[in-house]
Amino acid sequence: MRRMPAALFGLAAVLAAPFAAAQEAVKVGVILTYSGQFADPAAQMGFALTPNAIAAADISSEAKKFMVVMNAATSIITTKSPYLARVSLTVPQNCETLGAWAARKGIKRIYTMVSDYGPGLDAEAAFQRAYKEAGGEIVGSVRMPVANPDFQVFIQRMKDVNPEGIFVFVPGGTQPPAFAKALVALGVDPKKTKVTGQGEIVDETALAAIGDAGIGITTAYHYDFRHPSAMNREFVKAYNAKFKRNPDIYSVGGYDGMHLIYESLKKTGGKADGEGLINAARGMKWESPRGPIAIDPETRDIIQTVYIRRVEKVGGELHNVEIDRIENVKDPVKARMKN
Repeated sequence: MRRMPAALFGLAAVLAAPFAAAQEAVKVGVILTYSGQFADPAAQMGFALTPNAIAAADISSEAKKFMVVMNAATSIITTKSPYLARVSLTVPQNCETLGAWAARKGIKRIYTMVSDYGPGLDAEAAFQRAYKEAGGEIVGSVRMPVANPDFQVFIQRMKDVNPEGIFVFVPGGTQPPAFAKALVALGVDPKKTKVTGQGEIVDETALAAIGDAGIGITTAYHYDFRHPSAMNREFVKAYNAKFKRNPDIYSVGGYDGMHLIYESLKKTGGKADGEGLINAARGMKWESPRGPIAIDPETRDIIQTVYIRRVEKVGGELHNVEIDRIENVKDPVKARMKN
């Protein structure tokens, strides 16, 4: 097994301390990709990618081991093991919320552009469903390869359709800035063509690549390091002091994942059996740097606020400014499965 990511290692050491004197240390294993475009998420948390999480879920179920997903966002993941809880997000949580919001705000003709893998397909289906139900029209769509796509080809195809707006989903890492650069290269102006998507497309590196051309891009996301809460300001300050960088969704996923592990162990008195830990995790609520969150007692998935943000220039810097919020959002896919 590879080394524990730095952010998790430091946090795990602190959280494990109260149990150390009473019993054996609790070991936390991680499965992550330490090279290529997903190396940065790996430095901060556990289960960054859907394929890894789904593969491990089968083992979790068979071995009856507690499993916490700190990023992987395909909706079905929590159905793969009864001992699995998720503290990150589901793609439909953000994208259905954004689709309905975009139609309500008068963007009537949208072209969708997503990466061709589990979360991208989730994003496409979620956005299109909610957008059409709210009265919008999908005028075209494209699925782009996950490995080294030539974004300009797909962006030009979109431009030929001349939609009123576009919806974009690409995974975090190196792809958001690459997509942003391709938008600039082909002259896509968010003031004329409404650019919407999940928050990866305007993370710090993407905004640095796109510059002022990104002003006006609207996204739905569950965390930004500029989220205006006292707890988040303290989190950002501590994270910068320790790691010399701003936290992102992977950082907060790691933080909340370790919080869930710690608080579940407190409830079980330090016993680490899967049944006891997952029952302790069900229904747990706490204040996160992203805002109030909870674990749905039925689906073991996250319940949280979805923030609608628009890129604006504030004090000479590009910020994702929160312009709306939808609170207590559950995963809509599993909500429909119950009906």
